[in-house]
Amino acid sequence: MAGHIVATGAGRALMERRTDPHHEFVLRLTGKERPRVLFLPTATGDDPTYIVSFYETYTADRCEPFHLRLFNRTISDLRAFVRSMDVITVGGGNTANMLDVWRRQGLDAILREAWEDGAVLTGGSAGALCWFRGGTTDSFGLPYQVLADGLGLLEGSLCPHYDGQDSRRPVYRDALLSGALPAGYGVDDLVGLHFHGTDFVEAVSSSATGGALRIEAVGGVIAETRIPVRLLPPDANPRPA
Repeated sequence: MAGHIVATGAGRALMERRTDPHHEFVLRLTGKERPRVLFLPTATGDDPTYIVSFYETYTADRCEPFHLRLFNRTISDLRAFVRSMDVITVGGGNTANMLDVWRRQGLDAILREAWEDGAVLTGGSAGALCWFRGGTTDSFGLPYQVLADGLGLLEGSLCPHYDGQDSRRPVYRDALLSGALPAGYGVDDLVGLHFHGTDFVEAVSSSATGGALRIEAVGGVIAETRIPVRLLPPDANPRPA
């Protein structure tokens, strides 16, 4: 049975919130006391400071943390390594470049296999957009453009940073109206969209003001439907060892 996907609006900014309850929410989806968690920093060119940030958040007392560099790769059996993980979290950054590297090294197919076998996939910004068919991106510089060749594990589209980057919105809406992107979601930075398999489960947030929208073109007009958002409890006491 396919696993879970948790797509959040923010990437690095959320990772740097060490006790944000999103992290605990993701870990608990595995049903394991000490899940194996893999970080993919591809979208920032394997930025070492981002990797350090991951280890400061996903500490060894709550999970078994690992990372995978693809620009200076040392793992020979990529499939075995990735498939051994319970959670795969993808960092923010340049979505287009990240997807190109993944496809070049065959990681796109491996991620699909892992998800189909029950792994939890998560990430923010680029690490959220990648699971959908497409969305809005600054991968090619500004102004924002449409990226329409995501992994497509989820059929719809995504506009991350919906509350923090207003200039994304008109690009996203125009793409829906033209048919360049299918209907999808607008998600604020501290909000996560939880899917089990391809079924939407709920929106969760660590912010009382976090919002999420279902957005589609209907009769040549953009229709936005607000999605209820469940406020996550504070992660003051992370997973017991």
